[in-house]
Amino acid sequence: MNIAGPVSAMTLAERARRAAKVAAEFADQVDTEGRFPREGMDALKAERLMGVMIRPELGGEAASMTEIADLCAILGQACASTAMTYAMHQIQIASLADYAVGSAWHEAFLKRICDEQLLIASATSEAGIGGNLRNSICAVDLDGETARLEKNATVISYGAMADAIIVTSRRNADAPHSDQIATLFLKEQYSLERTSVWDTLGMRGTCSDGYIFKAEAPAEQILPKPFAEIAAQSMLAVSHLLWGALWYGIAADAVARSQAFVKAAARKSPGQTPPGALRLAEASNLLQQVKANVVAGLKQFEAAKGDADALNAMSFSVAMNNIKVGTSQMILTIINHCMLICGIAAYKNGTPFSLGRHLRDAHSAQLMISNDRILGNTSTMLLVNKQDTSLLG
Repeated sequence: MNIAGPVSAMTLAERARRAAKVAAEFADQVDTEGRFPREGMDALKAERLMGVMIRPELGGEAASMTEIADLCAILGQACASTAMTYAMHQIQIASLADYAVGSAWHEAFLKRICDEQLLIASATSEAGIGGNLRNSICAVDLDGETARLEKNATVISYGAMADAIIVTSRRNADAPHSDQIATLFLKEQYSLERTSVWDTLGMRGTCSDGYIFKAEAPAEQILPKPFAEIAAQSMLAVSHLLWGALWYGIAADAVARSQAFVKAAARKSPGQTPPGALRLAEASNLLQQVKANVVAGLKQFEAAKGDADALNAMSFSVAMNNIKVGTSQMILTIINHCMLICGIAAYKNGTPFSLGRHLRDAHSAQLMISNDRILGNTSTMLLVNKQDTSLLG
């Protein structure tokens, strides 16, 4: 692994590019072996990029969501598993940074994230809830100042590698399934009994195994805000935006490879337009649409940040849902174009134009919070929400 030099004088993007260079070197190996992208994540820690969203008085750099999305896009062009792990970590940071303000325990932990470059995972999925993260079956058992929790989590991405996990549950055993809280448990406070292995088509390095999660911790580690508020105002929007950014990165690398293929063909036959050139122009056009979609969403999120009414607005939810669905669908079309441009050189592994990993990773996009579920929610909102027909919002 490359040793990172001084980081203080470099921009976040410059530091991310250095980490991405390391991640790219190991991307195929991570995919083939279905293992955690340790080299890429270690490089991100060496660049001290794990806590950059946290405010400076706690050791962070107050990076905006737009800046974090840019880092995810850079990483997505190198190794999708590294990018997805980093994005999911930042989604948890966003929840902690904005929805645990004033909690001495959580603010001390945010400082630890910056000091020790800790990796945070989440456990929102659960057997029996049908993929709806806004429902829980498990419930926190409060015994005085102690909180105990057991959860049959169908997926905990990079759970075995995390330093802490934020876990959703019902507030107590008598609470409705939708009355949820989120609790942050430290690695030494929980056990993981693996129940399923993440052997998948793509995103293989996220190591999203299933576990029986058992934990005991001081009750002060429960986040002070209800999970409903965190999910509606932060988690869903941040997920859609950061995932959209890294998906853009996957597609951008595919277009870059196909462009290199077309240029090489042009050099071999001067004066003739290579057969793939027209399709490359079409892929470039589609990629620009994906970029515009994500950037427009980031602008809307930054404008609404801190305004609970704006973040809870139905129009905001519709916009964020549309970004997720549109981006996740479009990148598959783009990569398919690139496959047609590069032909067998893209289909084969081990060539400079290989796109098998890109295509398989991209197929996860429509499934991570199913597009059908999101479209169902959007269709319900559109029954009452007035469509925004303005150009500039």
